[in-house]
Amino acid sequence: MGYKLLLVDDEEGIRKVLGITLTDMGYDVFTAEDGDKALQIFQKENPQIVLTDIKMPGMDGIELLQKIKLENPDSEVIMITGHGDMDLAIKSLKYQAVDFVTKPINDEVLEIALNRAREKILMRQQLQEYTENLEELVREKSAQVVALERQVAVDQTIQGLSAAMRNIAGDLEGGLNYFNEMPCFVSIHDSDLKLVAANQLYCDRLGDKTGANSWEVYTGENGKPDQCPSAQTFKTGTGQRTKATVKYTDGTQTPVIVHTAPIRNQAGEVDLVVEIAADMGEVNRLQEELRHTQQRYQQLFDEVPCYISVQDRQFRLTAANRRFTEDFDVSAGSHCYEIYKHRGHHCPNCPVIKTFEDEKSHQSEMVVTAKSGERYNVLIWTAPLRNAAGEVTHVMEMSTNITQVRQLQDRLSSLGLKISSISHGIKSMLTGLDGGLYLVDSGLEKDDPDRVRDGWDAVKTMVSRIRSLVQNILFVAKERELGREQIRVVDFLSDVASGLETKIKNQGVAFECSFDPSMGTFEIDAGVMRIALQNILENALDACLEDKTPKTHKIEFKAEHNDHLIQIEIGDNGVGMDQDTLGDIFKLFFSTKDNKGTGLGLYITKTIIEQHGGKIAVSSRPEVETRFKISLPKQFPTPA
Repeated sequence: MGYKLLLVDDEEGIRKVLGITLTDMGYDVFTAEDGDKALQIFQKENPQIVLTDIKMPGMDGIELLQKIKLENPDSEVIMITGHGDMDLAIKSLKYQAVDFVTKPINDEVLEIALNRAREKILMRQQLQEYTENLEELVREKSAQVVALERQVAVDQTIQGLSAAMRNIAGDLEGGLNYFNEMPCFVSIHDSDLKLVAANQLYCDRLGDKTGANSWEVYTGENGKPDQCPSAQTFKTGTGQRTKATVKYTDGTQTPVIVHTAPIRNQAGEVDLVVEIAADMGEVNRLQEELRHTQQRYQQLFDEVPCYISVQDRQFRLTAANRRFTEDFDVSAGSHCYEIYKHRGHHCPNCPVIKTFEDEKSHQSEMVVTAKSGERYNVLIWTAPLRNAAGEVTHVMEMSTNITQVRQLQDRLSSLGLKISSISHGIKSMLTGLDGGLYLVDSGLEKDDPDRVRDGWDAVKTMVSRIRSLVQNILFVAKERELGREQIRVVDFLSDVASGLETKIKNQGVAFECSFDPSMGTFEIDAGVMRIALQNILENALDACLEDKTPKTHKIEFKAEHNDHLIQIEIGDNGVGMDQDTLGDIFKLFFSTKDNKGTGLGLYITKTIIEQHGGKIAVSSRPEVETRFKISLPKQFPTPA
């Protein structure tokens, strides 16, 4: 399938070059230089994929994205952005953009984004085909159920047959042609209780009884002249329903249900009686087949791996499959918007309403709330259900939970941004390393020891940062089981402090340590715990260096204990943090240092402390202070 693609960019050069690349990839490419022209082309050509720049004069890419999604939610939009527009790129994902690529555009990255868009379109098409197949299967099973019910429902045919008998009573030979088509025993009896005609099935199973007494084929009470079904009908003048037993020609007996109907003459007197007897064994077989069909239908309905519900015109649920009732709180008479959204009115752009209005299938994507309180992204497809007159009385709604797909997309997008951020951080460190090596080389050439010393200090600083970054990345990327060792608390904390003391003091920041000597020992993985505390201390140093207010900066490193816990406190009087920042500092990839930070340090710190059974808390006031308080058990926690 050839995909139509609309390329929107205000730079003609980009449109030409990128248009050639996309055409080579097999796309039918349309181009537009601004948002207004793009909308006109979109409404005319309805492309499946739109590739648009975020920043354009007039209507920008975000506004264009919103209007395209309003026109056709199924179109997939990929945003083109510069490195400085990451906030807008993330914003576009919230407005259902499928992906974004950065300038200058890398062909491989572009192809990955286009593949993701095509996969989403293909998934939607496959779901539509699956839904249509399921709808066809439901129609087939429903037709079978109706056919079986019609065979069993003998009662519903008696009145019509009685009326037909009036027309054929004078021509029994012609009437018998109709009787022979019926899958039950049909016979006509006169007022002398003599059988005057019978269908072929009657003659084959019970024998040719023409002229015989009406009661001869019956046994028991019904085999008496005044108790046979025809006698009762002549006596009362009304149709009867009787359970009886008949004798086959081979001597076997079988239970039957006999329905009778009087046929009256011109004077209104009962002239003839029609007997229709249904073999109970055959009826039971049909009922059993109907029951098995219904069970198979219900099993199919319940085992389909998506949510299925049936709604009437008041949007009340009349049926729901097992998967639906497991995840949602369904009660008698519940409305769909109460179950899905816990609201008192219809959802905007409800696909069920659209199906009732135009009697066509519709598709939509929305967020619903399960009875557990969890929120799911679901892809919805509706199908009209019609009655025998062809009127749409109900709508079947099928929903597929795509929450994990959406979460994966969000995580991959976030991961892509953070990998870019980490790459910038590494690039910055390598630039610093190059600068240090340059100072060393030039110092050696000029025999300038001070220049060599400055360069070597810069090299050591960059190497330390690279080592720390690699340790953090390895910690996140690879799970490892913690080691255990019993170690004196004061020795461990003093070792951590000594490793950073020179670095802190060389930056002109005071470093005060206070450790209770009576703390004894605790059980930890010393290697990873050292990483956790170093991350906090280095953040404290960065906070002091970032603060430009005229005051003496200092970092405090304290520890005390009680019966079971070692309580560590690290504080600084640097720039501090506001409440919004405090709520995010332990999240993976969150950083306030732009390209200088990776967003790994404090996330790893919290993870390490919690793996040791401890807790970490932080308080801060902007431009005043920040304090981290850590509680660690003296004994390593028992694994769950």
